[in-house]
Amino acid sequence: MHVDLALVVGSVVVGFLVGLTGMGGGALMTPMLVLVFGVAPSAAISSDLIAALFMKPLGVAVHWRRRTIEPRLVRYLCYGSVPSALAGTYVMHLLGATRSSEEHLEVILGAALIVGAAAMAGRAFLTPRTLPDAPLVIRRPLLVAVGALGGFMVGLTSVGAGSLIIVMLLLVYPHMRSDQLVGTDLAQSIPLTMAATLGTLLFGHVEFTLTASIIIGSVPAVVVGSMLSSHAFTSTLRPFLAGMALLSGLKYVGLAPTGLMIAATVIMAAATVIAVRSRRPAPATPRDALATDRAAATPGANA
Repeated sequence: MHVDLALVVGSVVVGFLVGLTGMGGGALMTPMLVLVFGVAPSAAISSDLIAALFMKPLGVAVHWRRRTIEPRLVRYLCYGSVPSALAGTYVMHLLGATRSSEEHLEVILGAALIVGAAAMAGRAFLTPRTLPDAPLVIRRPLLVAVGALGGFMVGLTSVGAGSLIIVMLLLVYPHMRSDQLVGTDLAQSIPLTMAATLGTLLFGHVEFTLTASIIIGSVPAVVVGSMLSSHAFTSTLRPFLAGMALLSGLKYVGLAPTGLMIAATVIMAAATVIAVRSRRPAPATPRDALATDRAAATPGANA
């Protein structure tokens, strides 16, 4: 089995960024494979899904230890995502492996990247409204629908687990803390990715040499990125990575070079605005105000 050193190095960069920012690898790894290394979209999507299965458990273990995973939400999300991920890989199989089918898949991948990038950018404007002791209501139909939509997109394009699903979760549960949203999304992505991986193995899109190179580079880099991650740096870097994913999507759908240059200028300017906005202190929540009042009333609290 031949290991591509250049691909290993590229996977190190992507894995480090995934660990550092918590972004889904599908928005970064798949565009790199297709645009930089010339990998066919179907092979890039399948290999990225299998590599993600090796990268995600680390993040889940961290969130489980911190108790920032909501198992009840994970269960209903998986009811929708697991079968729909299999369906997504089957649809990719039905598209075939001809040149024209790869071109069609590239357009679909571009559309998924555009939606995913828009969701990642929109997340900066959706601030969780934390309330003290707010009850967690299990909205079963909505959770299953969110899982089904996200799972199908992941199975078909590998994009969605770390971008689209978490934004939809935030819309359904605007009072959940950010760490709970990330932990819950990451936990449900394990069964989702396992289902998508099973589908790719069943339907024959996997190139194992390519996958091995990705795993060798990305998995250790995810560990290092996770150890160095910080909220302040992540909030600054994420909009620019979302902008890169958006540009990749625009290229996939056939935007002309002149249009890409104009789009790049606008997108990077918007990413700068979002990054600056994300560094502003979050408004105080009722829980924060209550803690402040208690601290002020406690003798010696400001000593």
